[in-house]
Amino acid sequence: MSGASIELETVNVRVKDGAATVQLNRPETMNAWNAQFGVDLLEAITAVAGDDDVRAVVITGAGRGFSSGADLKDFSGGDVTAEGRPDVYKTLTTRYHPIMIAIREMPKPVIASVNGPAVGIGCSLAICSDLIIAAESAYFLLAFVNIGLVPDGGSSLFIPSRIGIARATELAMLGERLPAPKALEWGLINRVVPDGELAAETAALAARLASGPTLSYAGTKRQLNNWQYSRMEEQLELEAQIQREMSSSNDFVEGAMAFAQKRSSNFSGS
Repeated sequence: MSGASIELETVNVRVKDGAATVQLNRPETMNAWNAQFGVDLLEAITAVAGDDDVRAVVITGAGRGFSSGADLKDFSGGDVTAEGRPDVYKTLTTRYHPIMIAIREMPKPVIASVNGPAVGIGCSLAICSDLIIAAESAYFLLAFVNIGLVPDGGSSLFIPSRIGIARATELAMLGERLPAPKALEWGLINRVVPDGELAAETAALAARLASGPTLSYAGTKRQLNNWQYSRMEEQLELEAQIQREMSSSNDFVEGAMAFAQKRSSNFSGS
C-alpha cells in the first residue's frame, strides 16, 4: 500500500513514507458514526494494521470536527430489538468494538490528530489511540449522559486509565466539554498545538515514528496493553450490555427527542 490511497464511502486512507493517515470523511455530519461509517472504518483500520509497509498510523477528521459521535438518525443500520429500539448491543459488538480492539492490538503506533470536537464514541476513538495531539480549539465530550446513555466504545476503560477515576467520573456524569488545553493539563492527551499547526505537527510526529524502531514501539505497546487493558474485551462487553439496558429506557427516548428538538431533557429515571 506504500504511496497508495483508499477511498471508501465515509473514510479515506493515504500512505506516504511509511505513515498511513485514516481520515474520517463525513464532514457534513462532523464525522458522525452511522452503519456505513462503522464498516468503512473497520476496513481501513484492518488494512493499515495488516500492511507491513505502514509503520505508523494517524487518525483524523475531515472538515471542522474529529467526530461528533453516533449519528442518531442511523447508528444501528436498521437493526432493532424485539421492542423496536435500536439494537445498540449488536452495533457495538459487531461493528465498533472490533475497531477499538484492532487499534489497541496492531503492533504499530497510532496517533489521534484531533482537529475539532471529539464527542461520544468519537472521543472513545481518539482516547483509544496511543498518542493524542489536538488543536487548541478542539474539545472532548462524553455526551452519552446527555441523552440518557452510558459511555461506550471503550471510554469507560481508556479514560480512567489516563486520568483516574475522579476526573473520569466527572466527564461521564456531568457530560461537559473538556477543552484541549485542560485535557492536556489533566493528562488525557499528549500535546496541544495552534489550530494552524496541527497538520504539520502531526506529520512530523508520524514521520518520526515511521522512521523509528518499530519493533520497540510494538513491544512497548504490548507491555502497556497488558498492564492497563488486559481486561479490555470484558469491559467492552459490559459497556454493550449496560448500553442495551439504557437504550430500552424512557430516559433515552426523552434524551434523543430533546436532542432532535433542541430543547432541555426532562428525565424521569425510568
